[in-house]
Amino acid sequence: MKLNLNMNKIIASGKRKTAVARAILTKGSGKISINRNDYRNLQIFDKLKIDEPLRIAEKFLGKPNFDVRIDVRGGGEKGQIEAARLALAKAIIKFANNESLQRAYLNYDRNLLVADVRRKEAYKPGDSKARKKRQSSKR
Repeated sequence: MKLNLNMNKIIASGKRKTAVARAILTKGSGKISINRNDYRNLQIFDKLKIDEPLRIAEKFLGKPNFDVRIDVRGGGEKGQIEAARLALAKAIIKFANNESLQRAYLNYDRNLLVADVRRKEAYKPGDSKARKKRQSSKR
């Protein structure tokens, strides 16, 4: 197990829909904040989403000896959580520099390391939605 202890801070980013998250990982005692709020104060399912990369990393690295500050902009509440989760997992991978941890993330959920690139489809000219066409009656 090789750790990158010579780096002062590690920056990683994650995207989901229109939400963009930036995670800044520094040496510390294990505090994780999202938009300057402790992640433990989130709703239960959002908290569990953020917990997933931490629990997997704990099996490889032991108790976290780093602090993470995540800033998220844009998107909705769930998109922001997904973006923060992706940024957190990427930052931990950079910090740990551990191939088996990366494989564990990919085996658990590929979206921990690979962004979901789906976006909203554009509206078409003359129509009210992206796919819906105007009705016509042939009478």
